[in-house]
Amino acid sequence: MIILITFIVGSFFSIFTMNNMDTYKELSKPFEVPAILFPIVWSVLYLLMSISCYIVSVSNDKSRNKALTVYGVQLAFNSLWSLIFFGFGNYILAFIWIIILDVLIIYMIIEFYKVNKTAGLLQIPYLLWALFASYLNLMIAIMN
Repeated sequence: MIILITFIVGSFFSIFTMNNMDTYKELSKPFEVPAILFPIVWSVLYLLMSISCYIVSVSNDKSRNKALTVYGVQLAFNSLWSLIFFGFGNYILAFIWIIILDVLIIYMIIEFYKVNKTAGLLQIPYLLWALFASYLNLMIAIMN
């Protein structure tokens, strides 16, 4: 069930902004990332996020609820970034939003790590991808 919720919430606004991918293709970017890479990477990341969330959710640790709350907040921020970037085409606001998301991901990693080290470490690829996306977002905002 956690996997389903993560995939649905995480990609919710992406579904509504797919039509704007043509606009994305026309933007000036520092380099091209093959389009096929995005769904593959996000699928792996959502799977890792779900496994990590499950590990935390079955823990008896007293800070479990805090960690799961942070997970939910960052997942909502993740989803809304797609709406801001692709839906509204507001690249500066999207950059500010993704910086907040980066901070939330770091906070989530710390909280997950407190509950279960593996759960925290499983989030590292997500953070790295989000930082890469932050760089791309910034460059697109500057170049367009």
